[in-house]
This record gives sequence, structure tokens and C-alpha cells, in this order.
Amino acid sequence: MKKLLPAQEDFEQFKKIIHEEPLGFIRCNTLKISTEKLLEKLNKKWVVEQPFPKFPEIMLIISELKPGELGNSIEHTLGYYYIQEISSMLPPLALDPKPGELVLDLFASPGSKTTQIAARMENKGTIIANDLKLDRISILVTNSERCGVTNSVVTRSDALSLCSQLKKANYKFDKILLDVPCSGEGTLRSSPKTFLIWNENVIKSLSKKQKKFFAAALPLLKVGGTLVYSTCTHATEENEKVIDHALSNFPVKIETLHLPIKCRPGVSKWKDEEYNSETKKACRIYPQDNNTEGFFVSKFTLLEEVK
Repeated sequence: MKKLLPAQEDFEQFKKIIHEEPLGFIRCNTLKISTEKLLEKLNKKWVVEQPFPKFPEIMLIISELKPGELGNSIEHTLGYYYIQEISSMLPPLALDPKPGELVLDLFASPGSKTTQIAARMENKGTIIANDLKLDRISILVTNSERCGVTNSVVTRSDALSLCSQLKKANYKFDKILLDVPCSGEGTLRSSPKTFLIWNENVIKSLSKKQKKFFAAALPLLKVGGTLVYSTCTHATEENEKVIDHALSNFPVKIETLHLPIKCRPGVSKWKDEEYNSETKKACRIYPQDNNTEGFFVSKFTLLEEVK
């Protein structure tokens, strides 16, 4: 991180904030309630802000909360809102799914992004929401049901196997979300155990898998369709290196992103490696810039069919 953030003050701010608890962000579930009605209900017990006028569903609880208070409220139980850190909301915003589209969410559990996609689609169209482990599938289904999602088909499969099966069946998706398994460096604020399990060898191993996921998903995308590749890590091996590989091997164009919080451009150099200069169009989200968790988001358009 010190190499990524060479300015001393920048690195010191990063070091400080990763030991602080994240803010109380929630997302209004517009499948069940309007933002106006939810705000009216929540303002009776908490101080709530809507920091982004273009995205009124993003809400921030300013009041000091007791442990578990957000998750135990009646509004949460009824599926009126989803507890979701704002950086996690950014990949679906970049994906920009529309009603009636066919969308693939390849690593869908616990369902935060799946339910957000469904809300933006107004439950019209179809989402194939996939994960592998049964316990993760259970969480995904529970959250989808609580939020009133009716346009998702939940599958339990290894991601590469599912892509192969869908390819054989000639499926073509309008939008694909690859929010891939990663080393989790961006989640230090909410998951301090990441400090203990972080391992450089794991990063290298994940980078190889992530390239395979990208390559397997791309043939399922319609020409002109959108693929969003995102991680909750800062590791360039899992971010820009994967993007560089995609730009070098596939007919894709990386798009400029317009997201509601401060983004830094992707890096084009790391250690002894140089990446495609287009990697700068990706979005690096550092916790010290926005008082959020860390994230990485990139958006691609497919230019030609991939066999």
C-alpha cells in the first residue's frame, strides 16, 4: 500500500482510517417502498441523509447506532432497505441494468448487488444469480426473498462450469457482473480478520483465476453489451493486471466511469510491469478519499463476438 500511496500524508491517512468502523450506509429497496416513504419512517428514529441527489436510494444513518440496530429494525426485516456499504453499490451503478434485460451475476452471494440490480430492473427481465457453496446460496436466496426479488434464477455451480454450460446453450446476456472473489484488502474496516489472512501468494493465485473468469464470461455477452469487472481489493495483480490481460486478448473497450464518489484512475505501472494505458479509465476507490471501504470498478463494452 505504501508503494501505491507514495505520498506520506496519503499513506498515513489510509493507515488511520482502516482501523475505524465504516459509516452506516443503507440502500432503499425500491421494489418494496419509495425513497420518500422510507425516509419518512426512518426519520422518526434516526437522523438520515441522502448524500447523492442523483441516487436518492443511497442513505446514510448519521445517528449513533447500537450494535445490530440496523439489522434488527422492522424496516430491515420487511426488506425496505439493505445494509450495504456505498462502495459495494458502485458496480451495479456502473452496470446500469435496465428493465427487460438478461443479466448474469456470476458471484452473487450474499445478494447485495443482485437485489440492487433487480431494483434497478424493476423486477422486469431476468437475472441469473450464481454462487458455488450451499451456505452462500442460502444467504443469497434469503436476501432475495426478503427484498421481494422475483426476476432472478438462482444457480449453484462453479463459475467456469456454468459459463461453459451457458455457452453451449447459446445464451447471450445484455449485462454481466463479475464481482470476483479477491484478497479483500478493501474490506479492512468491516473485516479486520483480513489483516491476519492476507497473503501475497493468494493474490497471485487469485489473479490467475480472475483472468479465467473474465475469459469464460465474455463469450456470453452480446456485442455492444456491458461487462463490469470489480473487486474489493487494492492489489494491482487482481485489478489492472486482469484488465491489461483482457485488453490484450479480447475485442473489448474499457469505458470511462462516472460514479458518485471520488475515484482515482487505475495504475499503468506496478513494480517492473507496465500495463495498457487504458487501465487508467478504471476506478480505484480508497477509504481515505470518501470515508468508505476500498473498491475497484471497471466497465467494458464488447466490440465483436467472442467464440
